[in-house]
Order: sequence, then C-alpha cells, then structure tokens
Amino acid sequence: MTRYRKSDVDARSVAVIGMACRLPGASGPSDLWDLLKAGGSSLSETPADRFDVDALHSPEPRRGRIAGRRAGYIDGVADFDADFFHMSATEATELDPQQRLLLMTAWEALEDAGQRTDLLAGSRSAVFVGNTRADSLEAALRQGPESATAAQLHNFRSLLPARISHFFDFRGPSIVVDTACSSSLVAVHQAVQSLRSGESPLALAAGVNIALRPDESLVLSHAGAMSSDGRCKFGDADADGYAPSDAVAVVVLKRLTDALNDGDRIHAVIRGSAIGNDGRTSDTVLNPSLQGQLDVLRWAYEDAGLDPSDVDYVEAHGAGSPALDPLELSALGEVMGAGRPADRPLLVGSVKTNIGHAEAGGGLAGLIKAVLCLKHGEVPASLNLQTPHPRVDWDGLPLVVPDKAQPLPDCGRPAVAGVSGQGSSSLNAHVVLSQFEPTAPLTNPAPDGTPYVLALSAHSTAALQDLARSYADYLGPGGTGQAYALRDICFSAATRRRHHDHRIAVVGSSHGELAAALAGTVAVGGRPLSAAADRFRRGEEVDWTALFGEAGRYVPLPAYPWQTKRYWPGETHEDETDLAAWVLREHARTSFDDNSTLTEIGIDSLAKLRIVVELGRRSQREVDPEGFGRLRTVGELRQWTRALLAAAR
Repeated sequence: MTRYRKSDVDARSVAVIGMACRLPGASGPSDLWDLLKAGGSSLSETPADRFDVDALHSPEPRRGRIAGRRAGYIDGVADFDADFFHMSATEATELDPQQRLLLMTAWEALEDAGQRTDLLAGSRSAVFVGNTRADSLEAALRQGPESATAAQLHNFRSLLPARISHFFDFRGPSIVVDTACSSSLVAVHQAVQSLRSGESPLALAAGVNIALRPDESLVLSHAGAMSSDGRCKFGDADADGYAPSDAVAVVVLKRLTDALNDGDRIHAVIRGSAIGNDGRTSDTVLNPSLQGQLDVLRWAYEDAGLDPSDVDYVEAHGAGSPALDPLELSALGEVMGAGRPADRPLLVGSVKTNIGHAEAGGGLAGLIKAVLCLKHGEVPASLNLQTPHPRVDWDGLPLVVPDKAQPLPDCGRPAVAGVSGQGSSSLNAHVVLSQFEPTAPLTNPAPDGTPYVLALSAHSTAALQDLARSYADYLGPGGTGQAYALRDICFSAATRRRHHDHRIAVVGSSHGELAAALAGTVAVGGRPLSAAADRFRRGEEVDWTALFGEAGRYVPLPAYPWQTKRYWPGETHEDETDLAAWVLREHARTSFDDNSTLTEIGIDSLAKLRIVVELGRRSQREVDPEGFGRLRTVGELRQWTRALLAAAR
C-alpha cells in the first residue's frame, strides 16, 4: 500500500465545508439526522401528480407493471423562487424541476459553507452533477411534434451544471456525470481531482434525481430489481430490490489547506477516493463483480494513505439487492477485516433503508449521512434487517449492521468512514472521510457588554421580514444562536453572506438585545456602529474588517427564506382576461417590474409580431402593429392592453 507522510496527506485532502439536501422526509441535513436518529422511514405511496400507480401496479411480476406502490418523494417539487433567480413565470414553468431545485439547494450549500457568491463570481469554481434523468424534457416531447419548442433546449441534461455555473458566474469545469447509481459519488471524486490538481479553487459536487415518469420503474420491475413492498432490505435474506426515491444534494468542497487558511467551518475531511469499472471480471456488463469492488476499495485507501482496518464505519451502497448485497458485504469484510481487532468490528449501514434509493443522487445522500455520523460520533440503526442473508459469512466477517444506534469507537484518532457506490454501468466508487478536529472548540464566552452590528439583507421585502423573524428566533431564548458568541454571529452575517438590495441593520450588545431590535424594540446605538448600520441600510459598502478588527469565527446562521410559488406545466394563476399578464407570462424571459423595458425582458421585434397576431385572436379585434411596436415598458403594455380590452367590450 502506498504510504504518504501526514503533511502529504493533508496537502492532498479536501474539506467538506458546506452541505445542503432535499430528501424524502428531510429538507436539510439536520432533518436527515433527526430522521436517522429516530429510526424513521420516509417512504410513501406514489402521489397522483407523478403517475397513476393504481393503473400500473401489480403485486405479481408482470410485463408493463410496477412491482411496488411505495417510494421516497420530496415535498414541493413544483415550488421555486423564480424572482430570486431572475426568471419569469414562463421560464420557471418550462424549466425542469431538477434544475430549479438544484439552484436553490446549491445556494443553500454555499450559504452553509459561508461562501459569498459575489466574491466567487468569475472564479474557476467547478460544478459536477450526478444525474441520469431528463424526465421533464421527455414528458414534454411525448405530447407531440408541436411540443418540441426552442424552450426545451433549456432542459437538456448538460444544462444541470451549466445553469448553476451561469447563475453564479463560475468559470471552471461544469459537467454532468452519468454512471447510473454511482453518479453523484463519482461527481465527488471528480471534484476532488479538480481541486487537487489546482484546476479549481472551490467545487460543488451534486446529485439530483426527480422521477416524473414510471418508465424506469417498469424496466427495473421487469428485471426484478424493484422491491415489492417499497422497502430497501439491505443485507436481509428477503431483500428483493430497492424502492426508488427523489434526491437533491450538494456539497461544497475546498482544499483542506485553503479551508484552514480561510477560516472555513469544516464538516469533515475527504482523505481519498477511487473509481473503477468491473471490466471483464463479471460474466456480463450488468452483473456485479466482487473483484471490481475489492479493487476500488483498496485503491481508495491507498489514495487516502490509510490502513483499511482503521475504518470505523462504511455507508454502503446498500440497495437491498439479492445479488449485490452479499458481494458488497463480502468485499468490505475482506478489505477492512485484514488486521482488524476482533473487538472492533466494522459498522456498516445504508441510508437507503430510511429514504429509498435515490439512484444518481444516492451516493451523495450516503455521503451526507456519513459526514453527519462523523460529526455526531454515532452510527444510527440500519433498518429492515430481520434475517441475515445466508450468502454472507456473518460469523467469519468482522462486520456488524447495527440494529440500534451505536457510538463510533474511541481509538485516540479521528474516526474514519467510507462511502460506497455502485452503478449498473459497472462503475464502482468509494470515498474516504475522516473527522475534522478543530484546534480550539467553538465557545460562547460570557457577554462583555460590547455592542455589535447585525446586518441582514434579502432579495425582497417579504423575504427580509422572514429573515428577520428567523434571526430573532435564532438569537432568542432556546434559539440555536445561543450556542455561539455574539461577535462571531455578527461577523459571520456581515462577511459570510451576500448582501442584497433589501436591508436591515440593528445594533445590540447581547443576543436578547439583537432579537428585541429585530422585533421592533430599540436596542443599543452609538457611533461608529450606528453610522455603519445606516450606510449598510442605504446600500453602501461597509468596511467590516475595520469595524470588527480581528476576524471572527464563521458560525452557522439561519438560511435564506425562499419566497416560492408553484410552477408546473399547464397550470396558470393569472386572470386569463388580463392580456398583459398573458403576454408577460408567455414571452418574458426575466423578472420585471412596470419600469422594465420590453427589450430587456426578451420581447424583441420578432416576438412583437407574433404577439400582435395572438392578441388579435384573443381580443377578437384588429391590433395595430405600429401602435404595439411603440410600446417601450411593461407599464405601457399594461395600459395599452387594458384599453384594447375595453374597446373590445
């Protein structure tokens, strides 16, 4: 095995500095941990807006039928804050929900990482997205030739990372990774390689899987890969396949040395990773291979410079496959078991037993779970293992699938976890993680009476009000902000958040005073703090470094409060008699107000010619193209269409 000096390993290591996810039963990592700790399952009946499961389900294996009724679904698939991302209602409605959810989750991950997107703009930051589906595009094209419009160009899978790179102005690699169910873990591997090589200073690795059509489930049911009762029974004798699930997950990665220098909050450290194909070590391309898994496990720990016997926990691929589970457990036992003390068996689990198998996003769901296990020092129970699979040598292999929560062993070193992923493409992946041990723990010293400025901003007045309420709860009695020093909170809010147009700034010398100020009660004032707060409210630049002096620690803060609406093909909410609303919904390509010019929002001369014809048909009156052509702004359009409609009556 290749051995690296500690300094070399640290130089090659990558820090996980931000995480965000939307998983069945979990709107973020903290919700996921609560679900795991409770031993909960978030699988449910298939909702009617996905497909008619009653018409397709069959308890008996039948061609053209789905084996299971249950799967894992995230809430609010149609919900999106279009205004925040500068999209019109039309563009948001036409856009693949995978892109919309990925945009919001990427923002949440960058906020969690304390990375200001305005400062990252123009950098060679990278985006790698694991994905296998284009359900929205395919569903639209199935409606007939006329549905093949130019708008569908936005829903090609290559746009999943490109949309993120464009919005944030990232100039580095922007790549879709498709290796079937190992896709998002391979995306992590590629992000690590990009960072190590110096190609990128920061990388987002993501996975997204939103199933809107039943087609893949029909194919997999016919292949015997789908669970009949909608449960992933990893390692169980009755394992009969997996229950599919939705997932949107993003992690923000940075070289460990850079993260330490930049004062980032580090969730965990990626020590190494490896990917590899089974090649011809199995009889067919779709059959899993023991040798292929052994190879990748050994390569990953060589890359990490760690002895596999030091691994404390592995988040397995763990799909509940009667063919793959025994091979995976045997491979883990053989590689991690060599030289392992008998009193320290390898703990193995699978998040798929809780939320289902998120296919292309499953690897990142498992990685986020593994990071949470390292942070909390505990491995939750893996569900649905009643009768151990007879093809696994449970007595001979030094591994345990916990049926209740177990603490990670205290070995006098940072705990180590591995995350595995396998794809039907025969592409195996494994990522090696370790705990991060800060040099000094975060503390909340007693208040010293020093006042600080808390600067908050949002994209709209409504969002700012919601954000202020979130901070008031965060700072108030029982709020999570009570665990952090007031100076660090205010420093983080000022320097680790992007500042928007709608702003508020309050001054206080305690958590309670700031919470009261946000609720409308006057807090401590005084210059130069009051002057800095006033400048911030007016939208001026504030030299926070001069104001705070020595840099504070970055601490967790309340997340941005999305102002979402439902956007779904075929659904409209505007008054259909409002011709201006109809024109803007169908033709505007950006957000707008009454002062926006029609050209700015994408209504050019060619579009105006089409609109004239359509307005004539809708109003049943002859429309003067020259009069329409003279319109400049959205406000003028509204007045002109009201007059047209009044004349028609």
